[in-house]
Amino acid sequence: MRDILGQIEKWWDAGETFGLATVVRTFHSAPREPGAALAVSAGGEVIGSVSGGCVEGAVYELAQQVCQSGEPVLQRYGVSDDTALSVGLTCGGIIDIFVEPVSKERYPQLGEVAAAIKAGQPVAVATVIDGPGLAGARRVISGSAPEGTPAAQDGTLAAGDRLDAAVDSDARGMLAQGLTAVRHYGEHGERRLDELSVFVQSFAPPPRMLVFGAIDFAAAVARAGKFLGYQVTVCDARPVFATRARFPDADEVVVQWPHRYLASTPVDERTVICVLTHDPKFDVPVLEVALRTPAGYIGAMGSRRTHEDRLARLREAGLAEEELARLRSPIGLDLGARTPEETAVSVAAEPIQIRWGGSGRPLTDTAGRIHGS
Repeated sequence: MRDILGQIEKWWDAGETFGLATVVRTFHSAPREPGAALAVSAGGEVIGSVSGGCVEGAVYELAQQVCQSGEPVLQRYGVSDDTALSVGLTCGGIIDIFVEPVSKERYPQLGEVAAAIKAGQPVAVATVIDGPGLAGARRVISGSAPEGTPAAQDGTLAAGDRLDAAVDSDARGMLAQGLTAVRHYGEHGERRLDELSVFVQSFAPPPRMLVFGAIDFAAAVARAGKFLGYQVTVCDARPVFATRARFPDADEVVVQWPHRYLASTPVDERTVICVLTHDPKFDVPVLEVALRTPAGYIGAMGSRRTHEDRLARLREAGLAEEELARLRSPIGLDLGARTPEETAVSVAAEPIQIRWGGSGRPLTDTAGRIHGS
């Protein structure tokens, strides 16, 4: 929903009722992940996508029907027949899509959800998608409360508070990890039962990409990182190179010694660190800090000779072999890249490969499912 938020907020502000279709579950080789959304306005305008085109027409019609009936629907779409003319997914996957009517009356919390997302504050939306008489009930859980105090909630999923409490607990844990998925409960929040299906959609702040080294390759990497949805920071100790004019696509440009900046800035499991300086006085100190953070990806630019020299220096600095094993160097996938832009594609592709477990080989040379189950 993040991708279409600006437009649906305009419809919501104008008092319109529109249909919102959200992918809530996928099986096998599905084209979109849970959370992908499509919306249809009262006038028939459509934005977003739930399948990359396979079932968009059917979902469009269902969204219009839901707006007229006022009743949400959980619809499953599977593989189409051999002629590929029936409604289905030609990729062979299965997706569950929850289609609901949205308006200020039905979704009064949309404004606060939109405000939190724009401000980069974590927020989760829990919606009952299947259950006796409860489909469409919604609860918003904010993750921005101070540590040690309960997070704010708005809305309820049932008459009692036990279900709300169980969902709140799970949603806060999912929000901390940036997870979006369906959870199952009993009518009163029992986790061992599955009478109710609740879709928890996490809107965590964008993951960070920290680019060290204000070189021409860094500008291209920053541009690619921004395209992929990262909050991008470029850092270099040299003020003549680390300027906003040279890195217009970065969210921030920091003039500071890289290792000092990294030691003082938040890093989590979703953070991508790219060290492009290939100068020992810069990259060894910053890698010494980086390899002791929980960052999900740490890559460093340089030749294989530079890499071996760098490893020797890091060992002298006291890093253990298991820490050094986390370093991706030379950085990027082997694409034969030459230009900064081509190199940026190579660099940006490697965190994707690590995140999803891809082989990095041409798909023509592989067999089986393209996407994991």
